[in-house]
Amino acid sequence: MWFTGGGAGGGLRKLCRASATVLENEMMSYNSLLVRHMSRERAVNVRKINPKVSIQEAHTISSSLYDVFKKHGPLSVPNTWLRAQEAGVNGLNSKTHMKLMLKWMRGRKMLKLICNQVGSSKKFFHTVLPDDDDDPQQETTPATASAAAAATGNKKKVFSKRRSK
Repeated sequence: MWFTGGGAGGGLRKLCRASATVLENEMMSYNSLLVRHMSRERAVNVRKINPKVSIQEAHTISSSLYDVFKKHGPLSVPNTWLRAQEAGVNGLNSKTHMKLMLKWMRGRKMLKLICNQVGSSKKFFHTVLPDDDDDPQQETTPATASAAAAATGNKKKVFSKRRSK
């Protein structure tokens, strides 16, 4: 009786039809997701940005801008331009050149772009990436750091120099 669909209203046949429609709907959603993903434009490779100046000059400009970000915290592009002019960053020709340098610095993993969304408007800020060495020190408070030092007995390990072969 199961295979012929007999019995009380052909329950197995209805179950198969229902599962087929669910499967078809899932496949259509996967297809639309794939089409949406493939139709997107590729992101710009920020590592290949040309800073429009020599590499040495780009490094001096970027270190000056990095100091501005370290001093003033996360800044928007207009505020960065104002702070860079106040700090006297040499080598920046225009605001457009500064934007190009900021993109170059993001490609070199010196800066991070963050987005703050307030209602329907978005504000973008550049900020420095946290240093890996400073993270454990910043997470511990001075009280816990001194307690940990007292627990270990303030013992310092002495590392030998590189062995000659």
